[in-house]
Amino acid sequence: MALSRHIPTTNELVFPAGVYAVGVVEQVVDFEASTREQRVQAHDRDSGLPLWAISVFDPDPEARTKVVRVKIAARTPPVLPQAPAGAQFPSVAFEDLTATPYVDTSGSRPRLAWSFRATAVRAASPKTQVPQPLHRPEQGG
Repeated sequence: MALSRHIPTTNELVFPAGVYAVGVVEQVVDFEASTREQRVQAHDRDSGLPLWAISVFDPDPEARTKVVRVKIAARTPPVLPQAPAGAQFPSVAFEDLTATPYVDTSGSRPRLAWSFRATAVRAASPKTQVPQPLHRPEQGG
C-alpha cells in the first residue's frame, strides 16, 4: 500500500470553520523515557526533531471533539500569533498538516480517533470562502 502512516491533509478539510489556539505551546512528554524525577521531551520518529503540542478549539457545530492537540516537530518551540484586538484567542493555521488514525480505547467502547501533526503554526489568513463540510444524504424510505 502506498499510503503512509501520516495522511497529508489541509486545515480547510480538518477545520472547515477555522481553529483557535486555546493553550500555550507545550513540550510533548516521552513517557517511556521519563522518570518521576526527570521528564524527557518526545521526538518525532521520522525527523528526530523535538515534539511540541498546541491545544486548539474547533468551533464547527458538527465537530465531535471540540478541543484537540496538534503536535509540531520543530527544533525550537513554535510561536503562536497574537489574538486580534477584541478576540480572546488567535485564529491559527498549520503547515504540512497530517492526520494519523488510531483506535481510542479509553472510553466504554473503542472508537476511531485522529492524531494531528504539522511542521509549523501561523496566523490564519482571512478566508474568502469557507469550504462546506460533506453531508450524508438523508436516509429514509
